[in-house]
Amino acid sequence: MSLRSWLLISLVLIAALPALSVSADDEASKITWKKTVVDKTFRSEGVAVADVNKDGKLDILVGDYWYEAPDWKPHEIRKPGNFGDGAGGYSQCFACWADDVNGDGWPDLVVVGFPGAPCHWYENPQGKEGHWKQHVICESACNETPTYVDLFGNGKRALVMGFKEKQMVWVAPGKDPTQPWEVHSISDPQVKAPGSAKFDHGLGVGDVNGDKRLDVITTGGWWEQPEKDVDKPWKFHPANLGPSCADMYAFDMDGDGKADILSSSAHDEGIWWHQQKPGKDDNPTFVRQVLFKDIFSQSHAMQFVDINGDGLKDLVTGKRWWAHGPKGDKNPMADPVLYWFEQKKAKDGVVTFVPHKIDEASGIGTQFWVGDFNGDKLPDIVISNKRGVFLFEQVKK
Repeated sequence: MSLRSWLLISLVLIAALPALSVSADDEASKITWKKTVVDKTFRSEGVAVADVNKDGKLDILVGDYWYEAPDWKPHEIRKPGNFGDGAGGYSQCFACWADDVNGDGWPDLVVVGFPGAPCHWYENPQGKEGHWKQHVICESACNETPTYVDLFGNGKRALVMGFKEKQMVWVAPGKDPTQPWEVHSISDPQVKAPGSAKFDHGLGVGDVNGDKRLDVITTGGWWEQPEKDVDKPWKFHPANLGPSCADMYAFDMDGDGKADILSSSAHDEGIWWHQQKPGKDDNPTFVRQVLFKDIFSQSHAMQFVDINGDGLKDLVTGKRWWAHGPKGDKNPMADPVLYWFEQKKAKDGVVTFVPHKIDEASGIGTQFWVGDFNGDKLPDIVISNKRGVFLFEQVKK
């Protein structure tokens, strides 16, 4: 090989070095977001995603309507409500999830309306026009952060929520899903359970004690999922897990092998975690640690999902616009921002989060969706709130 050829090859290899050692910060800076305003009207504060008409494209569902991709033509699911700009009222969809409830191969819609009221599911009409058939799930759905989750790892989801302002329960269909679903006690039905009132804040599902079973978490403590007899009251562990919050996640923040509890403020400011410490018997104690004190207010919903594909789960949350109108709560007129917080893990396992702003004119509702919307294997975000309905598609430069 000539000296000239050797020099040329060396220069090419040197030029390639920066591309071979891109830092995590550089990777995060490559992420941008394509924003689509699906609807400018206040429809709901919960949202679901599914291929409603089985045309191969994901659609967006918000309780009263579903929006047909790719042009977002609205179709009524039920008689729509008129909720104005949200300054003085609320929608009838605080949370919703798409699921094939009756097993006919078509996605149906599970809707939790106003806290404390009955909740329902709506049967997909299989391509026919008209309102979807309504079925009662349960006569009372309490707590402002109900969750619909595979609680037992069997591939079947259940609603976890408060019931009649007294119990914490899990609710799932019986043999006939068109009949009211079966209500199973998590808490002792004779004792008022933390998180069971209709306007209680803070609810999550996660493995708190490391036994690989999902427990149910509220701000007043957590219920340990038993190995057997899950339809009987679970063992309760009282704990102080902070003030009113939104979604709660069990996750080891300090690298000690024990699950801590991540949560965010529903109506004030801040994102925090509670560090698990030894306690008496098998009741650990928890010490509050603040992640972000005043970055924005009213983060009434939060997702914990890997946004940038590095194998570490990130936080997605933002400001719920006018949770109690233009004069309620803290800083109600501040920009309705949307953020993702990139997880960084040190060699000793200690976790921190780096904030990245996505948008400042949308915010979140009380429940939203994160997943691959457009099939490019990158997580996207769909939101419905008092500002409208929004799709954010992740784009990597």
